Amino acid sequence: MGQHDTGHRELAAEITQLKQRAGQDIIAYGGATFVSGLLGAGLVDELHLFVNPVAIGRGLSIFQGLERPLGLTLVKSTAFACGIVAQHYEPVRG
Repeated sequence: MGQHDTGHRELAAEITQLKQRAGQDIIAYGGATFVSGLLGAGLVDELHLFVNPVAIGRGLSIFQGLERPLGLTLVKSTAFACGIVAQHYEPVRG
């Protein structure tokens, strides 16, 4: 078991504790590994993606660490004049 696995477990435990507290929504911004860890642990209730119409040909995927497919339901999609599309998804539970 590597340090990476330990970090994901600690992150999942901390976020789970935060979600159990009364209060406001939790918003998390982060890189691909951070988001992938939250998605893989089932800790994401909403996912907001901003798709920029530029193909860079490389980079990290936020879905790279998933061990199984994650179904997503599109809640809302907004296209802007600059070409960016904001997409709001909720994970399929069940």
